Amino acid sequence: MPNRLVFSAQLLFTLLVAAFLIVPALLSMLAGVTVNYFQGVRSGLTLQWVMQVWSLYADTIARSFVIALATLAVTLIVGVPAAYALHVRGGRLARAVEEIITLPLAIPGLAIALGLLLSYGGFGDFRRSWLFILTGHVVFTLPFMVRSVMAVFSAIDVKTLDESAASLGASPWRRFRNVIVPNAKPGILAGALMVVTLSLGEFNLTWMLATPMTKTLPVGLADSYASMRLEVASAYTLVFFIMIIPLLVAMQLFADSDRKEQP
Repeated sequence: MPNRLVFSAQLLFTLLVAAFLIVPALLSMLAGVTVNYFQGVRSGLTLQWVMQVWSLYADTIARSFVIALATLAVTLIVGVPAAYALHVRGGRLARAVEEIITLPLAIPGLAIALGLLLSYGGFGDFRRSWLFILTGHVVFTLPFMVRSVMAVFSAIDVKTLDESAASLGASPWRRFRNVIVPNAKPGILAGALMVVTLSLGEFNLTWMLATPMTKTLPVGLADSYASMRLEVASAYTLVFFIMIIPLLVAMQLFADSDRKEQP
């Protein structure tokens, strides 16, 4: 009986916390499909605001996904080998490099953006392209990929695996591709989920790096709340969730299925 009471109390507390977090988002999205927010649902439901958002911000939504996927590609290409090299190398130098890589985690996004503007803002074409935002996102998300992969390397004997493959005649590239990467897959998947999530939702850094022609989802959302009708801004929130949640769920399911397949 006491155990049932404890479980019921925990369940009730969990539901209250979930409602506290979810209800505001649901109300915001509901406002995006009502004819008049101030009259509520009784004014009727409509998709006109969603269609208006799509007509105004379709390029912004597409750009956000392009930047997120490009950020993921760069962090995979750079982060996984970097994590492997840092783990194998070890010592003070490797630790110092690791701290430098993870330094952006302790710096506000606005400060990172200001540093990028001061360093590369003079390159006109680069400054005006979405590649400038991509650079900021890579700097901001790379530590998450490196940390995730290094955490997996710390749990397995990478050195023994590498030496065993080398003794069988495998080249360095083949050892990395066929031995190291498969064993690091859980960390790579966890890092990929964080990188995509952070890139799609990053606002502070992106807001400072973006131009009127290179807005992303969060920047467009802020602009819609500042300059549009509340129904349009709420419809933008609805579109934001519709575009992001399926991607995150798919990535999570892929990660879970990979864990189940592992012996």
